[in-house]
Amino acid sequence: MTGYALRRVLSTVPVFIFVALFVFFLLRITPGDPAIMIAGDQATSAQIETVREQLGLNRPMVDQLLAWAGQLLRGDLGRSVFSDIPVTRLIGQRLEPTAMLALVAIVFAIAIALPLGTLAAVRAGGVADRVVMAFAVLGFSSPVFVIAFLLVYVFALSLGWFPTQGYVPLSQGALACLHSLILPGITLALLYASLLARVTRASLLEVLSEDYIRTANAKGLTPARITIRHALSNAAVPIVTVIGIGMAALLGGVVVTETVFNIPGLGRLATDAIQRRDYPVVQGLILVFSSVYVVINLLVDLSYVLFDPRVRY
Repeated sequence: MTGYALRRVLSTVPVFIFVALFVFFLLRITPGDPAIMIAGDQATSAQIETVREQLGLNRPMVDQLLAWAGQLLRGDLGRSVFSDIPVTRLIGQRLEPTAMLALVAIVFAIAIALPLGTLAAVRAGGVADRVVMAFAVLGFSSPVFVIAFLLVYVFALSLGWFPTQGYVPLSQGALACLHSLILPGITLALLYASLLARVTRASLLEVLSEDYIRTANAKGLTPARITIRHALSNAAVPIVTVIGIGMAALLGGVVVTETVFNIPGLGRLATDAIQRRDYPVVQGLILVFSSVYVVINLLVDLSYVLFDPRVRY
């Protein structure tokens, strides 16, 4: 397994190089000049050119790329062109809200999807199955911002159970932090719970038709024990894959959710940086998101051994 893990890690190098080049050139061909935004609307051409020279934007694109690549090899993501703060420090300051939001969302998604998907598979064709599948279709087709506004209207403005926006840092108490993340966590979780419930149902239906399940029934084992002990463990591989994909995709979903709920995480940082054409911050964030995506996929692949003894690396 060690050799497989090393090969997978090395295979990600070309992916990172492609992502870095794509982001670098995409930002520079996108309309908008950070020098104009920093100098202000009333700045003269000379003042704008001075800012552009200070930022190195007047240099040939190849020189800018080589300079940025040299910084990356030293582990330096550069400095924000607006705040002049190192990008690594900016990302570190915003990492906790996003990590906590993603964690709460994936826990909610698993807690909602696994029981519902299992119920739908066990009661396939019945009323419970139809209700769960209707929930899955509704959750998967509803835009994130619509779910967010509905939850805020009902549970924050009407009932007053949760705050409408904001984030309480973990240092001020785990319960207070969790309380501030309930609504944004559910908003993110519903989308992935819908997908996960459908995959759980499909995987379980396939396993429940196997001969060893009929043998377990003939031995007189209870339906609950057959489902939990034998069926779920053998249907785990596709379920774990979707959970891994969902965790990685959550990083994209946090951009909208953090904006709606005013959470100062990486999503808000990315939104602000894109609006300001803050090249180093956008490039650094995309590289961090790509790294998380690759690491999660690697962990998911390695976890297959735990659920299916037939898998060998």
